[in-house]
Amino acid sequence: MFAGLLLLASPLLLTSPFVASGALAQAAAAKPAKELSVGQSAARERQKKCGAEWRALSVADKAAQGPKWPQYYSKCVKRLKSK
Repeated sequence: MFAGLLLLASPLLLTSPFVASGALAQAAAAKPAKELSVGQSAARERQKKCGAEWRALSVADKAAQGPKWPQYYSKCVKRLKSK
């Protein structure tokens, strides 16, 4: 009976915060963060601009632009890319 409980608990022992945190810390220290490409930076800037515009719109304006964020974002990105 005890052996059965030990087998059931063994996955929990391997994923405990004490064991996992050491492995995660080593993995994070080994890999430096990559720099964003030019395209990724541009996409992030467009997302920030469109998000700021979306938050600034009133409820009536949001209804006119499109009912949801994804539809508004799609239109906004097309508009910003065409500039």
